[in-house]
Amino acid sequence: MISFPFRRAHFIGIAGVGMSATATLLRDAGVAVTGSDEAVYPPISEVLRAEKLDFRTPYAPANIPDGADLIVIGKNAKLVPATNAEVAEAFARAGRGEAKILSFADVLGLLSAGREAIVMAGSFGKTTSVSMMAHCLHGAGLDPSWMIGAVPLSPPAAAHIGTGAQFLLEGDEYPSSNTDDRSKFLHYSPAHVLLTPLAHDHVNVFPTVGEYLAPFEQLLRMVPEDGLIAASTGGELSARFLETQTRPIVTYGIQRGEWQAAGILWGGRTRFTLTHLGKPVTRVETGQLGLHNIENMVGVGAFVLTRGLVSAAQYAGAMASFRGILRRLDRKSEKTSLPVFEGFGSSYDKARSAIAAMRQHFPERRLLAVFEPHTFSWRNRATLHWYDTVFEGCEKVFVYEPASQGAATHDQITLDDIMARLRAAGADVVPVSTREEGVAEIGKVLAANDAVLLLTSGNLGGLIEAVPALAEARFPG
Repeated sequence: MISFPFRRAHFIGIAGVGMSATATLLRDAGVAVTGSDEAVYPPISEVLRAEKLDFRTPYAPANIPDGADLIVIGKNAKLVPATNAEVAEAFARAGRGEAKILSFADVLGLLSAGREAIVMAGSFGKTTSVSMMAHCLHGAGLDPSWMIGAVPLSPPAAAHIGTGAQFLLEGDEYPSSNTDDRSKFLHYSPAHVLLTPLAHDHVNVFPTVGEYLAPFEQLLRMVPEDGLIAASTGGELSARFLETQTRPIVTYGIQRGEWQAAGILWGGRTRFTLTHLGKPVTRVETGQLGLHNIENMVGVGAFVLTRGLVSAAQYAGAMASFRGILRRLDRKSEKTSLPVFEGFGSSYDKARSAIAAMRQHFPERRLLAVFEPHTFSWRNRATLHWYDTVFEGCEKVFVYEPASQGAATHDQITLDDIMARLRAAGADVVPVSTREEGVAEIGKVLAANDAVLLLTSGNLGGLIEAVPALAEARFPG
């Protein structure tokens, strides 16, 4: 059992994927856990209920139980004392010495202390990579601990306290809390790092490329000399970043790196050969879509096989049985003949990789994208140029109105700005502002030979559920 210095924890903002996973870890470590949020929606509401975690809505000071000696506060614009009475109560208790306030990154740092922490960081692919590695090591009987900032289909849960030496952590570069600007992964003590592709993101926090890369530099300096760093060559900033590193790094990629994927045969079950220094290691089969998932598998293979954690056969078997992650190119319904998938569209590169995967696997179908500019990066004027090329390969794009949360904290663009930019780029776009309007507009054009890609890191105003239902009604299968 992991030793933890607090006995009763309350999570303010428990419906965040990282917060809910961390709450599960604390509960499994023997800590009494409660939580609260403004509102709780699927799939996290289902996760919280399945884990039997006690939570309340909406925010209120009375949500914090008497005797809570730890209060974990999420990173959200609404979680500040000036506008949130529950957060104000938390700070009041902390001021009286009744409780300690930490971020979930602080908590993960404490939980993983003393374990062999393997941190997976990077701009995109880290969620999938930590899920793949957890599935691989768990299947091999190593019983690692892990924290995944999503809802995985493999392994069976987003969080697990194991008896093994390894603790797998999804390492996010975003600030830890509203009172701590340090990247979340800087709270961990990495024994090793798997660095996925790098591309400039979170421009509201990291305005320049140099500022964005700086925390990754710090992270690698934290790895001890006998630790392993495996890094992708594939992102637009990856080569630039790797050129500045002086310590040994194991590289991987599709076309560049010591570890690569060769002889890719695309299909319902895609196959490739994992190679090391040009020599075949094992043949790999997967049901996951897209080149980015192949790259993630190569990275995981490079790490676990270099470390000797599993055999090549065990690794290949795990990749073959890996079922993916909710919201990361998962099919939303098996009750329709129309392929409807959801991609995690939080950045340009993630959106492009999802679109490329759909084009790769459904080349004969017309691709419709239903997109929500949910993150600050998509809503910021500095990245308006992303819209010039992001939807190449999509025949029609439905754009949901941008979220307004945090709009005053950066140079927010409007739906009209986005429409104008996309139309200037030649895209066939339709703006939508409500679930009902979206269903009506999509329903006007939806045809039997279409494929639909839902792209968001939010809830798309309910269209994540409504569009598959529309497809089921029109094209049952």
